[in-house]
Amino acid sequence: MLTAAAADTAAADADLVRRLKAGDEDAYATVVRTLGGRMLAVARRFLQDEDLARDAVQDAFLSAFRSIHAFDGDAQLATWLHRIVVNAALMKLRTRRRKPEQSIEPMLPAFAENGYHASRPVVAWTTSAEEALLQRETRDRVRAAIAALPERYRTVLLLRDIEERSTREAADLLGITENAVKLRLHRARQALATQLRPDAA
Repeated sequence: MLTAAAADTAAADADLVRRLKAGDEDAYATVVRTLGGRMLAVARRFLQDEDLARDAVQDAFLSAFRSIHAFDGDAQLATWLHRIVVNAALMKLRTRRRKPEQSIEPMLPAFAENGYHASRPVVAWTTSAEEALLQRETRDRVRAAIAALPERYRTVLLLRDIEERSTREAADLLGITENAVKLRLHRARQALATQLRPDAA
């Protein structure tokens, strides 16, 4: 059963969607004003270029407004828009001019000739990136470590651990195999665990 606050939010959301479908320009402005900052933060996770992130959000809003009649209200408007922003950001990643990407190898655990860790054993990455972001004392370090990952690994990690997409969804969105998603995710988590070691601070 919905709480009174949740019911009010759902009613306001439904009214806003109704106005959007009717072509109410004030409703469009309300969506941009109330959700724009949140959506820009989402785009920035994927696109470390501010202009590209802003372009992705603008593209997402335009796409959402053009297809608002297809919105059936099964999800919150913000949730629906969030997914469109992620897709727009991924499109920017695919279509921008490719530049040489840094290697993830220096970020991974180092091993000695005997096969053991060359430095202090790495603590297993047992928590999701999303959970770690919620911990105030580690949030900034986690964000910086995620941002430092090479693009192909960062994108997979964001889709799986932050966006909570399935392996199949991530593979479809990125145009790669499920095995490639699993491998990149494993290496991204290894790199994060290494970067977040106490002695790596």
